[in-house]
Amino acid sequence: MSEVDLGGTGTPVRWAELTWPESGSAAAALDAVIIPVGATEQHGPHLPLNVDSLICEAVALEVSALTGVPVVPTLTYGVSASHGDFAGTVALRPETLIAVVEDVVDSLHASGIRQFVLLNGHIWNNGSLDVSAEKLRVRHRDSRVRALGYVTMYPGPEVDGHVTYGRALMHANYFETSVMLHLHPSLVRMDRATSHRDVDSFWDYRMDQVSSTGVWGRDVSEANAEHGKAEFERCVLTTARAVAAAVREPWPTPTHRP
Repeated sequence: MSEVDLGGTGTPVRWAELTWPESGSAAAALDAVIIPVGATEQHGPHLPLNVDSLICEAVALEVSALTGVPVVPTLTYGVSASHGDFAGTVALRPETLIAVVEDVVDSLHASGIRQFVLLNGHIWNNGSLDVSAEKLRVRHRDSRVRALGYVTMYPGPEVDGHVTYGRALMHANYFETSVMLHLHPSLVRMDRATSHRDVDSFWDYRMDQVSSTGVWGRDVSEANAEHGKAEFERCVLTTARAVAAAVREPWPTPTHRP
């Protein structure tokens, strides 16, 4: 499937800007929505608190433009308490995020939606979103729910974040800084950029236990908009291809079990 036949018009469908009759028509057309889930948390001394929400929403909107799948308003609070004592972070408990996602999906299900893509922009949301997806699949037997990160659709080792360790933990690093320089350069304070040498460890720690600046990753001062554009566009296209195929995937039947 190429990017020219993914079903979109080139303009994102923003759920919150539709009228109620239009939302009903949108539900009938593709029977699917994208729910971006971000965070409001420290991102070092050089990036704003809403990095995860901004990047995730931008990916979601571009995916919508390519596929026609509507995007509901971004959930801008996430599971972020493990940042510890850095100022600015606004965190939800994991069980709170689970409940919020359940309520959002329940509401959309009542509007006729049956396919839900929980698009995640913050790694520590993963556990809550996976639990939400499992609970919702059980509750709504006529629905499909999938939680995925916006970089999930291409191999993790291909993400050029200048991070060696941390099991894909990328925070205020070369990758995120480059993408922000592409999307929102006015919000990036490169004169304050610092790096942090990531190390290997068995345990996950609070960010304030392993980094004095809130950054995890090397070479942040080398971040650039060109690299950010390439990474962002790859996230968008790989996710859009996956979503376009997913919303048209045949449902399981007694004779068809994919």
